[in-house]
Amino acid sequence: MWIFRIVLFLLILSFAIVNTDPVTIRYYLGFQWEAPLVVALLAAAGLGALLALLAGLFQALRLRRQIAALKRELRAAQSTPPPAGGTLPPPPDLL
Repeated sequence: MWIFRIVLFLLILSFAIVNTDPVTIRYYLGFQWEAPLVVALLAAAGLGALLALLAGLFQALRLRRQIAALKRELRAAQSTPPPAGGTLPPPPDLL
């Protein structure tokens, strides 16, 4: 695992060394930002990773709520008494 991290670090470092030219990023309303190309690319990648993390977090929270609701439903179904008619009929033969 350490070898993978070292190789990844060296690739990012060599990418940063090669891409030092300044670029200007223009926003709306006349705002602009000038930075080295590697900083702009890493900022865009970081922002994309952050947005993906937030999307995953919202998905995980939604699934946790769904699991909690299903657990409540299961507990309610298990707490109801069995039918008074005795045993259930055998399942139909699937063959």
